[in-house]
Amino acid sequence: MAQISASMVKELRGRTGAGMLDCKKALVESEGDIEAAGEWLRKKGLAAAAKKSGRVTAEGLVGLRTDGARGALVEVNAETDFVARKEHFQAFVGAAADVALNVGGNLDALISADHPEGGTVDEQHVLLIATIGESIKIRRSVGLSVEEGVVASYMHNSAAPGLGKIGVLVGMKSAAEPEALQQLGKQVAMHVAASSPRAVTAEDLDAETVEKEREILREQAAGSGKPPEIVEKMIEGRLRKFY
Repeated sequence: MAQISASMVKELRGRTGAGMLDCKKALVESEGDIEAAGEWLRKKGLAAAAKKSGRVTAEGLVGLRTDGARGALVEVNAETDFVARKEHFQAFVGAAADVALNVGGNLDALISADHPEGGTVDEQHVLLIATIGESIKIRRSVGLSVEEGVVASYMHNSAAPGLGKIGVLVGMKSAAEPEALQQLGKQVAMHVAASSPRAVTAEDLDAETVEKEREILREQAAGSGKPPEIVEKMIEGRLRKFY
């Protein structure tokens, strides 16, 4: 049986973030091989993840990264707000945002991409579940880029640099000074965070959404007792307010 030293346990804990007892058990099972112990912990995490996958994940953080004319957002959910304040969780979201920026925000590419700490993002995700003990889900990711101009951003309710509850990206297509575009873009992004608009312009709205709103307004106006032509004018006026 291999001799497991405290320094070995410490090294494995530093690599994986797993608990001391789990690290020691992993080293015992792998006869002191640190690489194999890391794999053992991942497998243990996979089993734990399967048991926890059905739990509700209503908390978490958004990670945001920008680099001139491109940007990315990734949302990672957890069961409790307490976990969102944990260093390991925040580090994972930040690293996921870095990767998301490099893969253009594509979720499938993000999950299968290499993680800076080793393995894939998915493998580190499983290890995080084993370490923290909650169901954690990489819910969605998005990327934005412009050929000329900047991608500006805003993070609301920030928990740490580039991490928070609401993240917004705004693409500013222009040959104007980047600094001026960033300032304007941030103002627009703050407005988006506050009002949660469905589209940039009324013409960009989904036709089904507009028709549904029109039907609701028609039902409201029908009880007014006004002539049909007046009712239609009322509907159009209220639609402009909706826009």
